Amino acid sequence: MSEKLFDVAIIGSGPAGYSASIYASRYNLSNVIFGKLSGGTMSEAHKICNYPGFEESTGYELSEKMFNHAKSFGADIQLKSVVDIKKEGNIFKIFTDSEDTFESKTVILATGTKRKKLAIPGEDKYLGKGVSYCATCDSNFFKNKIVAVVGGSNAATTAALLLSEVAQKVYIIYRGEALKGDQKWVDAVKGNEKIEVLFSTLVVGLEGEDKLEKIKISKEYKGKSELEVDGLFIEIGAEPNMDLPIKLGLETDEGGYIKIKEDQSTNIEGIWAAGDMTIGSNKFQQIATAISEGAIAANSVYKYIMS
Repeated sequence: MSEKLFDVAIIGSGPAGYSASIYASRYNLSNVIFGKLSGGTMSEAHKICNYPGFEESTGYELSEKMFNHAKSFGADIQLKSVVDIKKEGNIFKIFTDSEDTFESKTVILATGTKRKKLAIPGEDKYLGKGVSYCATCDSNFFKNKIVAVVGGSNAATTAALLLSEVAQKVYIIYRGEALKGDQKWVDAVKGNEKIEVLFSTLVVGLEGEDKLEKIKISKEYKGKSELEVDGLFIEIGAEPNMDLPIKLGLETDEGGYIKIKEDQSTNIEGIWAAGDMTIGSNKFQQIATAISEGAIAANSVYKYIMS
């Protein structure tokens, strides 16, 4: 049990969480950040080219800078997951997966999103045995191999480009008829001889003995309804982490994103939300918008505590 009562507990260690912490510290608010993966999904990004001040950076590098920035300002950073939050009077009790309990006057939720799954038989069976959700993490395991990427937006195109640097061949399998996202990435895919795109196609099955060896596809390719691959990278987007919002009774939209007011406040007094898990910023899920929402949330917490 933590003996310290924090002004604000920040649940999530991505850009929204780090931004909230930095601003909270500048307001002289004691704060604690929770999150097992520093940087969240940002840390898995191969290249980040649209964050002002950094012409190009890896997600890991940017995550490390944010971590050090928040820590240097006095944040208590706990590399733990929060499993439950309970409000007792005007105090929030934060329960972690290490069975530690912390107390705080306010809470900022910034747990972001989690990767969507294909939800097909064998997906879990081959996880770590050919199936991956992170090209940045696992690309080096597929040197001179044949791999496939499922998806058609920025996550898929950037993953395919990264994989093309090490793999022998990269398929992009997309249910749509044209790639989406930044035109820069789309053009790069089109100009890459190692990458081949299969449009209007779904992955419907996985096969292999001890590891992934083949994927079944919905549309024939060169007379066959399967592809021999060593790896399958699933890049079909993300959905909000819902466990804590459901337990807390927070209002969400039909997609599970937390409803917020202009000051990032939720329907429960003392709880704010920021980043990719909210309906804010026109659901434009970017590092820049997450940082903005985190800063606004911290400013709102400061005004709340001062009042």
